[in-house]
Amino acid sequence: MRVSRRGMILGGSALLAGCSSAAQTVRPAAMPLAAVVEAPVVAAPAIEVVSTEPFVSPPLDPRGVVRKELMERAMAALDIHHARIPNRDRMYLVDFKRHSGEERLYEVDLHAGTVKTLRTSHGRGSDPSHTGFAQSFSNVPESYCSSVGSYVTAGPSWGPAQGPNVLLDGLEYSNDKARDRAIIVHGADYADPDFLAREGKLGRSYGCFSVAHADLPALRERMGEGRLLFAFA
Repeated sequence: MRVSRRGMILGGSALLAGCSSAAQTVRPAAMPLAAVVEAPVVAAPAIEVVSTEPFVSPPLDPRGVVRKELMERAMAALDIHHARIPNRDRMYLVDFKRHSGEERLYEVDLHAGTVKTLRTSHGRGSDPSHTGFAQSFSNVPESYCSSVGSYVTAGPSWGPAQGPNVLLDGLEYSNDKARDRAIIVHGADYADPDFLAREGKLGRSYGCFSVAHADLPALRERMGEGRLLFAFA
């Protein structure tokens, strides 16, 4: 079969053109760079830490102001007379072992454990020689003695003789005639600092817990009603 020269040339040209096209490198179009988007910063959720430790109230009287035996007996009295003493936020203690010139009336904060101190007198029948120390105690009317034991405050009052005061009810056989004997907390000149500076001791009451006039208003308000007053020697 005869193939024309022209045909061969055209065929060869087509083949070469095809090879040339196949040999060329195909370069993809340049892709645009993606925009950099910063992710918002999300704060970690707060974690609530729940303590598994039981609540421990602060110790009472950490400075040891109150005599240990007096504090222990007063705490026992709170439990013994719990039905008559509804308010247990604070209590009042009197240490009749101490001299009348010393601070021996204690306000004990049962929540914070702190202690505030004041002065108070004792009855003339408990200290007939006026030594400044109470030596005997009685619940007998007209004895003019101080009485020991547990009292409950019966609220602020006012009397024609002593003026503003705090009423007391005795809770034990040693002081259960307190209301009949008019044993109260009141202010007195013989419990003021001037008297103490002059005499070296406080004067004597008829059995009441007399305090300085300046101390009475705040004490009267804070004692209120339904709190323990515990006197001990």
